[in-house]
Amino acid sequence: MSIADNLKHINENIARAAQKASRKAEDITLIAVTKTVDGQFLQDNMQTLLTHGVTNLGENRAQELTEKRPLLGDAVKWHMIGHLQRNKVRNVVGNVVLIHSVDSVKLAEEISRIALRENVVADVLIEVNIADEGSKHGIAPEAAMALAREITSLPNIAIKGLMTIAPFVDDGEENRGHFRKMAELFSDLKIAGFDMEFLSMGMTIDYEVAIEEGANMVRIGTAIFGER
Repeated sequence: MSIADNLKHINENIARAAQKASRKAEDITLIAVTKTVDGQFLQDNMQTLLTHGVTNLGENRAQELTEKRPLLGDAVKWHMIGHLQRNKVRNVVGNVVLIHSVDSVKLAEEISRIALRENVVADVLIEVNIADEGSKHGIAPEAAMALAREITSLPNIAIKGLMTIAPFVDDGEENRGHFRKMAELFSDLKIAGFDMEFLSMGMTIDYEVAIEEGANMVRIGTAIFGER
């Protein structure tokens, strides 16, 4: 199938999942994950992406973000969705609309420092390791509230929500419980007064389940671009 066919299918699935959750498809942001996708290939297929409503791209690595961003101009918004090392923060702040992967005070402090220097406000999500996987980054759910409080005290950085990478499974239904717990944590933080705007969860195998459980940002790569 072509990228156009893939996106048509994905958009139909998003609409169906949103409807099941009594929500609107337009309230769900599809982030096309461009990890290892060649920059020239993205240029060649940019119009197809835009035609199917994709204006948000997500990168896992700061280096790839730096290389690809100038190629596509202002047509798209970039998201940093992968683990961010502190020595790469300067390459990301000011170049993305959202950093999805803040999981420590030290990382937040470095983002704040660079954002202050560049006179910008960096919008971020707190990454939660909802399934307590040793191989994954992110903080424990019970630590999210304390981290949110510490980040809020820093200048030029704004918490906008939560992100999680659920376990890699064969059937997305297996992650429903994890997504439900994320939605509950999201609600708890909102009740506590934090600006919880975005709940970023769900990838190729489980994005429909994630939407049904409350995600309003899904990060999809393989289902759009194929195996890489």
